[in-house]
Amino acid sequence: MHLECFRQLMREHRSIRPLLLAQTPKAWHGHSQLQAPALPRTPRGRAPQVGYRLGSRQGPAGTGGQGQPQGPGLLARLLITALCGAGLVGAWLAMRAEKERGRRQRRTEALRQASVGQGDFSLLDHQGHARCKADFRGQWVLLYFGFTHCPDVCPDELDKLVQAVRQLEAEPGLPPVQPVFITVDPERDDVAAMARYVQDFHPRLLGLTGSTEQVAQVSRSYRVYYSAGPKDEDQDYIVDHSVAIYLLSPDGLFTDYYGRAQSAQQIAASVRRHMAAFRSILH
Repeated sequence: MHLECFRQLMREHRSIRPLLLAQTPKAWHGHSQLQAPALPRTPRGRAPQVGYRLGSRQGPAGTGGQGQPQGPGLLARLLITALCGAGLVGAWLAMRAEKERGRRQRRTEALRQASVGQGDFSLLDHQGHARCKADFRGQWVLLYFGFTHCPDVCPDELDKLVQAVRQLEAEPGLPPVQPVFITVDPERDDVAAMARYVQDFHPRLLGLTGSTEQVAQVSRSYRVYYSAGPKDEDQDYIVDHSVAIYLLSPDGLFTDYYGRAQSAQQIAASVRRHMAAFRSILH
């Protein structure tokens, strides 16, 4: 009898189970967005492993993983950055060049107002020909004051002067620069002494001498200080004098000067700049 009751209960359970499943909420059937597809079996009967990603979807090609539009590419951003940087550097260089031009212009005006090299002079060159300031009109001139018995400073400065001249001579298209050496020791530096001295430096170096009064006049014109020291037992002496190389423009005007600290390369570079900026005021 008990066995018969158990069989009856099982039959009733089977009859009501389809009704319970039909009335179950849909959430039970769609509890997860993931639907496991039918998996093929491997030859050994094992299902292959499948990876899932929740709630993601692949966007259109080239728009990124989330389907959102992206900005400019890395190469474009680098190019924009490089262009901006180049523009800033160019603006800075232009401002620096303009500032340097202004500085040189102010220096040139200050030198002109210093009244250096005003007036004329009359001297003899190392070949005995009379020379005046007008003879150098239309030429760039590098001018140095010294004396032939100078033990070291004058030879060094004349070497530097002619090196600058040679550097400028080597550049085609530049006008020639006339090197000139004026003595501050007319007592010993006559025409013959000047001829012997200048030949050791440059074939175009022009030596100028004159009387004591003529040398004093041209020295005052260029603000050159000089003073002969005491004579020794051999009647030899040293002349103390200011040391500077002068640049004269083709107008015959004092344009710049260079001390012992400037090298031949720096002098040549300065002369080039003055040549590029030169505009005659006599025409």
